[in-house]
Amino acid sequence: MSDKTVEALGALSKALETTERARGALYEFHQLTGTADFQVGDAVRLLREAGHGEEADLIEQEVLGRNVIPGHWTFQIIEAYNRTYYHHFTALEQRLVHELAQGRSHIHEAELKGRRRSTHATTDTTS
Repeated sequence: MSDKTVEALGALSKALETTERARGALYEFHQLTGTADFQVGDAVRLLREAGHGEEADLIEQEVLGRNVIPGHWTFQIIEAYNRTYYHHFTALEQRLVHELAQGRSHIHEAELKGRRRSTHATTDTTS
């Protein structure tokens, strides 16, 4: 395999890793927003218990369970991201690794490890 092909597959792998991080940020957004919504529910309950029913109603109507973008809760954003982008990207990356690298992933990193590996032998003394 040519050095350019290895470099290209390494760049694609790095892009996929960045995409994985972006997807994780979406899940964090989803969980934080959900947690906040339950906390809003607690605030509504506490306002009612404190005798502020009108204010509780306002928050309940305007914030509790509200769509984060028109027509969507956060789980729907994740589903759309997965369906529209993530699954296509991962499938294509796997296909190219299979076709161009005979299924061997992280070739660039393996070559880097070989170049940077210490020449000092390590021994396991725990056996």
